[in-house]
Amino acid sequence: MLRRRVWRIAIAALFLPLMLGAALTARDAAPSASLAGQLLIASPSIGDPRFEQTVILMVKHDRDGAFGIIINRPVSEQPLSSLLEAIGEPDPTVAGTVRIHAGGPVEPSIGFVLHGAEYKLDATIAIDGRVAMSSNRKAMRDIAYGRGPKKFLIAFGYAGWAPGQLEGEIANGGWHTRSADLHLVFDSPRDTLWRDAMATRTRDL
Repeated sequence: MLRRRVWRIAIAALFLPLMLGAALTARDAAPSASLAGQLLIASPSIGDPRFEQTVILMVKHDRDGAFGIIINRPVSEQPLSSLLEAIGEPDPTVAGTVRIHAGGPVEPSIGFVLHGAEYKLDATIAIDGRVAMSSNRKAMRDIAYGRGPKKFLIAFGYAGWAPGQLEGEIANGGWHTRSADLHLVFDSPRDTLWRDAMATRTRDL
């Protein structure tokens, strides 16, 4: 479990403006083979313990590099009431818990909410028409009060690649891909997600 002080810092970071700037805006010209909206699945031979048996939802992939969120590394369950308290809107009557994931080794104090595309806020980033990402305190309020997205995943940190880096890793056999259906992203058991994704991976990249 995250200690309360660390948790407060992390939740506060969730509602800061995204530090990715224009890198996640529609102004980016995505390459024809963009993996945005796909799942990136670590090969058994990846050779990097930070990504061993990980499944990553790709948020961005263009000429400036790539960005994704690991979706199969849950680290704790937190009461929804604690989340509201941490964002300065305490309500001890709110019941339930929310699962927190480790989204990647980069900027682990920054939080992201992945969710279905039917839920939209001003700060929501559309990924592929099925999945989106928000970083906004209203998203957490909506989740706590049952008005949020039907399906969601909260993660801290992300995985990032410099221009051409991910392409090189794929060429060297470090990663496989598959389409990111909503069941795999939000519903499949996290402890079997890597195996389930590997079983249906794209074999010819």
